Amino acid sequence: MTRYNAGATEAKWQKIWAENKTFEVTEDRSKPKYYVLEMFPYPSGRIHMGHVRNYTQGDVVARYKRAKGFNVLHPMGWDAFGMPAENAAMENKVHPAKWTYENIDHMKNQLKSIGFSFDWSREIATCDPEYYGKEQAMFIDFMDAGLVYRKESWVNWDPVDNTVLANEQVIDGKGWRSGAQVERKKLNQWFLKITDAAEDLDKELDNLPRWPDKVRVMQKNWIGKSKGMHLTFDAVESDTQIRVYTTRHDTIFGASFIAIAADHPIAAEYAEHNKALKVFIEECRKLGTSEEALEKAEKKGFKLDLHMQHPFIDDCKLPVYVANFVLMEYGTGAVFGCPAHDQRDLDFARKYDLNVIPVVIPKGEDPKTFKVGKIANTDPGILGNSGFLDGMSVEKAKAKIVELAEAGGFGEATINYRLRDWGVSRQRYWGAPIPMIYCDDCGVVPVPKADLPVTLPDDITFDQPGNPLDHHPTWKYVNCPNCSKPAVRETDTFDTFIDSSWYFARFACPHADAPLDKELTDYWMPVDQYVGGIEHAILHLLYSRFFTRAMKEIGLCEDKEPFDGLFTQGMVCHETYEDENGEWVLPDNVEKKEDGSFISRITGERIKPGRSVKMSKSKKNVVDPTAIIDTYGADTARWFMLSDSPPERDLEWTEEGVEGAWRFTQRLWRSVTTMIDKDATKINEPDNFSRQAKDLRHLTHSSIASIGKDIEN
Repeated sequence: MTRYNAGATEAKWQKIWAENKTFEVTEDRSKPKYYVLEMFPYPSGRIHMGHVRNYTQGDVVARYKRAKGFNVLHPMGWDAFGMPAENAAMENKVHPAKWTYENIDHMKNQLKSIGFSFDWSREIATCDPEYYGKEQAMFIDFMDAGLVYRKESWVNWDPVDNTVLANEQVIDGKGWRSGAQVERKKLNQWFLKITDAAEDLDKELDNLPRWPDKVRVMQKNWIGKSKGMHLTFDAVESDTQIRVYTTRHDTIFGASFIAIAADHPIAAEYAEHNKALKVFIEECRKLGTSEEALEKAEKKGFKLDLHMQHPFIDDCKLPVYVANFVLMEYGTGAVFGCPAHDQRDLDFARKYDLNVIPVVIPKGEDPKTFKVGKIANTDPGILGNSGFLDGMSVEKAKAKIVELAEAGGFGEATINYRLRDWGVSRQRYWGAPIPMIYCDDCGVVPVPKADLPVTLPDDITFDQPGNPLDHHPTWKYVNCPNCSKPAVRETDTFDTFIDSSWYFARFACPHADAPLDKELTDYWMPVDQYVGGIEHAILHLLYSRFFTRAMKEIGLCEDKEPFDGLFTQGMVCHETYEDENGEWVLPDNVEKKEDGSFISRITGERIKPGRSVKMSKSKKNVVDPTAIIDTYGADTARWFMLSDSPPERDLEWTEEGVEGAWRFTQRLWRSVTTMIDKDATKINEPDNFSRQAKDLRHLTHSSIASIGKDIEN
């Protein structure tokens, strides 16, 4: 062929790879191993350009490492549980399983057509009982190891999806999937003790040099290690005490109020006899439980008939407020407010006309005249207006307060973490059932492992709100494994982030009878190169690090870090288009005129171009990879993804760029097919090379070295 025929050539080689099982691997200990993995997709029904870019980058690494003599594992699977399948079931009157597996089949064919070198013999889907049954067994082992507990707690409740959300799943006070305003609700929930690992999760980030700095910083901020102290305040009117946690004990002389969370026991006690307070507490609960939501909300408080004695100023009585910006889940659920040096406290103090006393004085300012206006002073300085602390640095003042409080028995130094335990209960059908049974006599009883997996019933309906498992006529009723008396199953299912927190380890032994085969897992793990979006920095990546530690604790694997190297690729972006009614228009339906204007290919009306943003269905600025491959071939699509922008930066999708990539593949084809000597294998190496031959040989090897270095980097 003088012209590269992508359709014929790509189909030919994909067929050969499949027949020869070219990319299937075993544990060949004669070679160094290399495990490259891209974050597996949710089977929404169609591969998008973000997938193509992500998987192309990983595929280059996999093929490069094979060429270098490594034994390469490059698997693929499906993150298949979750709310979209339930929503589709309700909208289209189809079972979530049918919808999911049809989507998997379609997307798998798409991926194969793009020519990725996946080992499909290791394919897993998290909705397969073979997979989630092992997950249930692990959960029971975690429980035996003391890593699991159940308690009643305040949770983030999504009123649209009718399910609980972890704090990490609340974005700007709204549900990460539904976009609904999250509320607070009290429910019995299952938790994983991620806080037990908080110190190690924080410390070991420093030992992950092949992770992006930005991701490590995001995780450190989320874990939120802080060195502070507990201080106990005594009430003036009674024997009530309030214990606060603070990292700014140096500012104690600037304290002007105490604030407690809406869910604090003292707030509940006062609300029993105060209807207005009860209403205020209910209003606070509509804000959700994430710190982000509370930070952005207007600062409001309800003053109690209670004052606390200042520990160092005899004639200072601090008023107590129930405040909407204090979280019961953080610290002790109570803080002292120093308005001059905390913006949140300052906003609150101005609203309720409280004292604002500067106590950390900037260099060159006079403590007697220095004032704070609308902006709190958070700059370093020297203590002033602080009695015996005057003239001290912030650190010396903190140490002095700790010393006096510990000596007086009303406080002590402590370390606190922002990270909360991971609530894993979800009130929905399409997830892995939590393997627990409730018996009136025996209490909470794990399902015997011989009875796993606890599978989902097929005969469910979505004709009433909430979880279909909760109102199923038979599935939830079972006999107690201990006493054989009638009992009921747990109807909550696992947070789907559990499914994705160990899939990478299961790829090492997808057919093992146990959750993991330690010998195989230890051979392949950790993942040498993980590729995925930075949007997973907190949720998936942090949960996976904890889960791997938990698996190590119960003896399933040796390593506690799942991903040795992490690469976060940029987004694929495309210009957006709106019609005259403000409706989004697909790029395929837009035609660019010679004068630079845009019109609709369908109606001919004027189209307004907008900003280039990440491709998304909601804005309709998506390009179908299948259409591109049908037109130009997979090589062109892959080459454009690799060549048009550095891999860590956003890529701007343009038709001109794709056509340029197509022209390049044609040039490459012509260069090879016109230059190649079909009898080259018969030519012996000459005794002497000409100058030009030496230059060519040098250029060849320097190019190999340079490109190899670029790929490694």
